[in-house]
Amino acid sequence: MIDTSSLPLRVLFCCGVTQNFFDLPRDRIGEVWQAYGQMLAAVEAMENVRILGIMDDDRLCVGQSDAAPWTFYIMADVADLDTAVAVCNLFRSTPVGDYNLWRYGKIEARVGRALVVPPAANAKE
Repeated sequence: MIDTSSLPLRVLFCCGVTQNFFDLPRDRIGEVWQAYGQMLAAVEAMENVRILGIMDDDRLCVGQSDAAPWTFYIMADVADLDTAVAVCNLFRSTPVGDYNLWRYGKIEARVGRALVVPPAANAKE
């Protein structure tokens, strides 16, 4: 059996845009997009995070995200649960004008591990 206890956590960060974003006048939307860019750059710069991919669901999902489907997803390997919490906390701490990013979006994390299929035990030929 393969020991998976030392493997990092596999985390799917589900990110959604809330109605507050859609209520903004067109000339204020850009500052929210810039804040999302800052947040994503901060995730990429975190020492204990390896981003595996980011998927944007905005072509087939339009409007606010109440739950799944979300607006975009970040799949990453993270060192521990505290690191996953730190990624989520970026929505609380990334500034957007007089507010923070969590006014315009939300994040939830699904934490698991990479799927490892064990070799067949006592396989008969």
